[in-house]
Formats: sequence, structure tokens, C-alpha cells
Amino acid sequence: MYRLHPPESSGFERCVALVWCSGCRIWSSSTVHVPRGQVLVDALASLPAADRDLLHRKEAVMVDRLDGRGVGQR
Repeated sequence: MYRLHPPESSGFERCVALVWCSGCRIWSSSTVHVPRGQVLVDALASLPAADRDLLHRKEAVMVDRLDGRGVGQR
């Protein structure tokens, strides 16, 4: 899951959730509610901002990256 909006936004609790199957390569995403006080771990925190932005715009690439298949690819 990741947050779409900054903490000061009224939409801060609206997040994107990704689920996928590594074996069959089927994935899905949806908007979910995550309480304001719940901390989400950012699996992309170590990436440069430009790389994070790219992955947020292309969910299929993000799933590959998180699954370990797309490391180093753009």
C-alpha cells in the first residue's frame, strides 16, 4: 500500500493497495482506506525521486520492481 496524498491533504487516508501473484503474473490494484495514524512502510524509499515517480505512474513496472524482476530497469 502507498499513500497518494501528503499528510495535510483531506485525501491522506485514501491509499493504493497492490496485490499480485509472482507465479502467474496477475496483479490488481484498488483504492483503500488507511487510517491517518497507521504508518505504511515505503518499499520504494531508497529510490531516487525520479524513479519513485516513474513507478507510481506505471503500476505494472512497480509490481515487477517489488517482485524483484525489474531491479535496475526503467
